[in-house]
Amino acid sequence: MANPHVDHDLCIGCGLCAEICPDVFYMNDDNLADVVDGADCDAAGCCQEAADSCPVDAISL
Repeated sequence: MANPHVDHDLCIGCGLCAEICPDVFYMNDDNLADVVDGADCDAAGCCQEAADSCPVDAISL
């Protein structure tokens, strides 16, 4: 199972990952991307697309 991580130092809060993969990513109270607790990238099937779409490469899998 892929374990997604968002680097908050790099995240610019564009929201693409949450749009592409809402079962795994969401925008937190600081308007930065975060990972849903217990999210399963393999089941969601969209983590790689979200990571590839991040304009600042803030998502690692």
